[in-house]
Parts: sequence; structure tokens; C-alpha cells
Amino acid sequence: MPRKKRWRRVHREPPVSVFKPAGIPAKSLQEILLTVDEFEAIRLADFEGLSQRDASAVMNISQPTFNRILASARNKVGRALVQGCVLRIEGGRYLLADGTGVLVCQDCGETLDPDTDSDTCPYCGSKRIRWFRWKNGVEQ
Repeated sequence: MPRKKRWRRVHREPPVSVFKPAGIPAKSLQEILLTVDEFEAIRLADFEGLSQRDASAVMNISQPTFNRILASARNKVGRALVQGCVLRIEGGRYLLADGTGVLVCQDCGETLDPDTDSDTCPYCGSKRIRWFRWKNGVEQ
């Protein structure tokens, strides 16, 4: 039986969630999904210049797991650039490093425990779980 997936620690959600080639409508392009934890791996390794060991500690995962996430992310970004695809950043199993916000099921609205080992809502069975953050009572 495989181990349960750990929540990946992410500094913050990406400020932009979609990239696409200029001058071409997005609906006519293939879309590639980059998860938020894959985005964080690229940010730590390629933008911040951290070693895989240091970056894996920041994300609270093992170095081999970080290596797999980073390889997947680089492959997706490379394919999007070379093939001219839309790159959408969303989803994944992550928690924000500052501890703000809650996990909420988008179908039934229930607040979920972030320490759960399931990717589904225990109340309705939905897989549409999202991390919500609030600042001064307003969702960010």
C-alpha cells in the first residue's frame, strides 16, 4: 500500500494563473495544467536558485519527491513554450506556508481538515477541494 501524499508547503499562490501565446485565442490552443506545487518547485529551484535538498525542505517533502515534481513541471513548461500551448496554473495538494486560509469543498461548502489523507470531501465525495485565503474578511 502506498504512503499517503503529504501536503506540499507553498510560499504563496502564483500571482498569474494563465499564460498563453499572444495573438491567438485561448480556445483554439491546447491547454497544459501546471499544479501550484509544480509552480513552487520551479520558483524555488530556477528562480530562487535553491538546491533540491534545500527546496525540498522548504516544501516539506523528500528530495526525490521534489525531483519528480520539478521534472514534471519543467517538462510541462517546456512543452507549453515549444508547442505554443496555454499554461494554466491551478490545483495540486498544497498548503500555504503562512498557515492562513482553510480547505473548502467547492460542491458542498464544508471546511475540511488539512491533515486528512484523502483528496476527496468526506461529506459529499467531491474532488473539488480548494484552498481559500482571507484578508480582512475578504477572500483573496
